[in-house]
Amino acid sequence: MSGAKGWLNPLWQLFLMRLRTFSREPSATFWVFGFPLLMSIVLALAFRNQAGTRLFVAVADGPERASVVAALAASDGLGATAMPLEEARESLRRGKVALVVVPDSPPRLLLDPTQPDARTARLLVIDALQRAAGRSDPLTLSEDRVTLPGTRYIDFLVPGLLGFGLMSSSIWGLGWAIVQMRMGKLLRRLAATPMRRLDFLLAFTGGRLLLGLLEVLFFLGFARLIFDVRVAGNPVTFVLWALAGALTFGGISALVASRAENSETASGLMNLVTLPMTVVSGVFFSASHFPGWLQPVLRALPLTALIDGLRAIAIDGAGVDALVLPALVLLAWGVGSFSLALRLFRWT
Repeated sequence: MSGAKGWLNPLWQLFLMRLRTFSREPSATFWVFGFPLLMSIVLALAFRNQAGTRLFVAVADGPERASVVAALAASDGLGATAMPLEEARESLRRGKVALVVVPDSPPRLLLDPTQPDARTARLLVIDALQRAAGRSDPLTLSEDRVTLPGTRYIDFLVPGLLGFGLMSSSIWGLGWAIVQMRMGKLLRRLAATPMRRLDFLLAFTGGRLLLGLLEVLFFLGFARLIFDVRVAGNPVTFVLWALAGALTFGGISALVASRAENSETASGLMNLVTLPMTVVSGVFFSASHFPGWLQPVLRALPLTALIDGLRAIAIDGAGVDALVLPALVLLAWGVGSFSLALRLFRWT
């Protein structure tokens, strides 16, 4: 019994110390709770679904310009602006218009085929000009417009931003605190006590788990209230999966901070861990856009596994059985990193 008490006491005290330290740092609160929410608002406004969105095209100088502008203006999805050819080319280069129409006989189209808006604008322009020239469709199709749950960009974005927030707050919140304690010689004082490295690292990881729970609940509540983002699957499974990701990155953070002696080294290591995964793990767009030969590497990254699991639960309503492979990835990274951190960690 005394052994259990001796093991729990330093762990509990360090856990409380970590929570007090976090509560006294307003900047940490912002980066854990405020920054992901701010990102979601900005990106949701930038990529919001708009039923009446128009693609703007430029109509250059030419004898038929007036009739071309009138034909394009009659299309529901187009907005036409007349301008000189050089100005139209410059607007196309800067992305201000999706396409340029040169009203020759027949009209010519200037566009960048690599831009999705350009391809859509091309179809709308051709349709509008053909109709203005007298084309009639032999078959009239009926159309029912529906918006399905989970199809909006914000539905795709929220799990990605949540995964990104859990990674960032774990890596920087946990690892940076350990490095700061080492720089302030506080770890050297703790080394003189009977406390074990396991107690110390578990206390920090436990604190990260509690903060991760608050972060997930706060973020889900905000997304539901502001953007009506819903979890199609089991909300408990969603929260537990997010916490598994927080624990995984807690282990990675402990490994990153196990030997870093100053803020410069720690900052470089943390950026080395977080920045590549932010780009390739599907935070803002699907990781499937990368080449096929790279996909196995991307799926083996912890952030990819975390985000894919969050999206599978939130959008597809996936259950636990669909999370086996991502769970193995998180488990390998979390346990492996924490085990290495225990071996490599030093107080000074």
